[in-house]
Amino acid sequence: MGRKLIFSLFVMVLAASFVLVAGPTMAADKKDEGPTQFVGILAYRTGPFAAGGSGFSSGMEDYMELMNMKGGINGIKYSFEECETAYNTARGVECYNRFKDKLTFVHPLSTGITYALIPKGTEDHISIISSGYGRADASDGCVFPWVFTLPTNYWSQNTAKIKFIAIKEGWDGKDMATIGKYLKGLKIANLHIDVPYGQETKPILDAMAKKFGFTVKHFPVPWPGIDQKAQWMDIVRRYKADWVINRNWGVSCTVPLKEAARLKFPADHIVGVWWCGSEEDVLPAGPAAKGYFSANWHGVGRDFPLIQEIVDKVYGVMKGHIAFTRVGSVYYNRGIYAGIINHEALLTAQKKYGKKVLNGDEVRWGFENLNITPERIKEIGAEGFMQPIKLSCANHEGGGPVFFQQWDGQKWVMTGIVVKPMEKFVRDMIVKSADEYAKKNNIQIRDCPGCK
Repeated sequence: MGRKLIFSLFVMVLAASFVLVAGPTMAADKKDEGPTQFVGILAYRTGPFAAGGSGFSSGMEDYMELMNMKGGINGIKYSFEECETAYNTARGVECYNRFKDKLTFVHPLSTGITYALIPKGTEDHISIISSGYGRADASDGCVFPWVFTLPTNYWSQNTAKIKFIAIKEGWDGKDMATIGKYLKGLKIANLHIDVPYGQETKPILDAMAKKFGFTVKHFPVPWPGIDQKAQWMDIVRRYKADWVINRNWGVSCTVPLKEAARLKFPADHIVGVWWCGSEEDVLPAGPAAKGYFSANWHGVGRDFPLIQEIVDKVYGVMKGHIAFTRVGSVYYNRGIYAGIINHEALLTAQKKYGKKVLNGDEVRWGFENLNITPERIKEIGAEGFMQPIKLSCANHEGGGPVFFQQWDGQKWVMTGIVVKPMEKFVRDMIVKSADEYAKKNNIQIRDCPGCK
């Protein structure tokens, strides 16, 4: 019995000594990592839109992993953490509140969450990055100093879609004085999910119809958009549309392709919003999706040096954040794009404020002075993956060109058609809408170049 007691005491002392030795060692290891730039990720890996949320979040995380392997942001490593929103606005706000003491910027990845976070980010000095979603008029940095819609917003995207349709109708894509000739008399159906996200582009489409002489009719689809038979009967049999804009989300993106095939409406006369342009949107439709077009703002696939570097260095050491089969998919590459603009904005801010962990005001300056040139894109390994972009105090969008891709039955193929939005047309509408918002909410217009 005595021997057992002595042995037990020996084990306890040995364990305690291990803790005392290991504790400081682990603390030192953590200390050696140094200060980090925190990124809070509002993810949705569950729910009906999990394909988009998981792809985007994983792409952004993989990019940060790669940058950390290469020294971080001039020696400052990234740290990041996810919070599951399930694409729910209330949960998105909860996640923001959980992270806000450490945040300098955030991608809400939801129009509803973006709307909810705009006033919060403004008060907390946290930049809201709503790339290709959210409020289009928030592109006006004069009124929305803490919101960035780069590289292009919903309104700009829709002007690019109308230009794309004109190109497919025979326009040369260059002379705006002649575009009306190819649009006049066309019937365009705007098939949209009946939520704020779906309704966002109605004003710009109506304005373009009036300007260029085509007819647009809006066909709302009740949430969740699984049954669209009545809308498609109306579009094809009664309205007799020439072109259809597919502005849905999730499973409701796939339904139009099946309904169009059932009524023998050609898939190559349907143009999808970039949130209806993923592999997950077309594969369930089978052969019905072949020929379908979609907008995008970045490249697809793995045939880019940057993506190959991630494959080799991140997945090569098992540090990837998603199934390897999804690397290079549309939503994954969208997360890579987000990682690039985040990183370049932080590098830009460090040029002014020094190589350190940046605060919210400094990060906003980095985004406002972002200038990703063709030369820099080549250095990153993203040539052909993205277009150059430059922001300013007044312009938080950049008016980036829109890519158009087509589903060939097995994969997305870039058409080679890259369309510049109607910048002045869009900007005039943005400024008007933003000014109305400023008056309604007693917001003082900023005093910086390009602002009134």
